Amino acid sequence: MPPDSTQKPPGRAAATVARHVEALILEGSLRPGERLLPEREVAERLGVSRPTLREGIQILEEKGLLVGEPGGATHVAPLGTSITDPLAALLASRAETTYDYLEFRELIEGDAAALAAERATEVDLEAIAACMRRIDAAHGERDPVPEAEADADLHIAIYEATHNAVLLHVMRALSRMLRAGVFYSREKLYTRPEVRDLLRDQHRAIHDAIAARDPEAARAAAERHISFTHGALKEIREAEARLEVSLRRMGAGRIGAAAAATPARSGTGGGAG
Repeated sequence: MPPDSTQKPPGRAAATVARHVEALILEGSLRPGERLLPEREVAERLGVSRPTLREGIQILEEKGLLVGEPGGATHVAPLGTSITDPLAALLASRAETTYDYLEFRELIEGDAAALAAERATEVDLEAIAACMRRIDAAHGERDPVPEAEADADLHIAIYEATHNAVLLHVMRALSRMLRAGVFYSREKLYTRPEVRDLLRDQHRAIHDAIAARDPEAARAAAERHISFTHGALKEIREAEARLEVSLRRMGAGRIGAAAAATPARSGTGGGAG
């Protein structure tokens, strides 16, 4: 639709507000789906009037970067929609997608950890350390979900520490697909105690290398972790496939009628008269 020629163009202050919020979204400080603070607080923090803020927000809503809701709440739009919506269902229908995903992670995970070791600020290091503390705290729990969630958040914190906006947003989109079970269920790994122990040790090694600002150690630890995850998932899937075959052989899910046993006949044809 062509723009309304009678519409007043945004003022300079509103355009500045819009550019500032755009920068926050691009760098990852405002996350997809995150709700903005109330209008009054945002205006105070940005040092602008509320009408100017509304005008700046309208600019970003028209661009599709912000979404207004009834009642006045404003959220950051879910970025990467083309990755996470219709394509997600298609990817989820292919078993080999998991291995494609992990192959991709093997290509970039080491470099991401190395960049994090080089570029992380003290704030980034604390965010990574907080995720590691959550992993340690959840490790002894029977429910694997809290540790699996902390695992996912740790990797996002590492991507944030790279200060590479493209890498961050691509991996955030993929992380949402991972949490939705498009690639595999992370919790499946955590149901096996021996695997769970190894994963914690691997995450600790990545954390320690980044904290020490050792890019090569961080790269090596991240690559070992993804390689292990790839192999462990493959073994789990192969074991599940063998179990399914065994169950079918025992009769579960049979669609063929079992042949009735026929008694053996005597060669002499004798019998009671």
